[in-house]
Amino acid sequence: MAKEYFAEQGIAYTNYDVATDAEKRMEMVDKSGQMGVPVIVIDDMDIIVGFDKPHVAQLLGLSA
Repeated sequence: MAKEYFAEQGIAYTNYDVATDAEKRMEMVDKSGQMGVPVIVIDDMDIIVGFDKPHVAQLLGLSA
């Protein structure tokens, strides 16, 4: 859902496969404190675990 939303909105993002990339998996756990995906990081400050469309839209200045 997050990937589709970003594509629909024309938002560039980087996708990491934490199932196969141990370094990125450790980084995700360090940042979020858990193993849940997706973990969305906006501007290296805001961390959202799961896809909370209204919250993501608000942080990006978009309408939900």
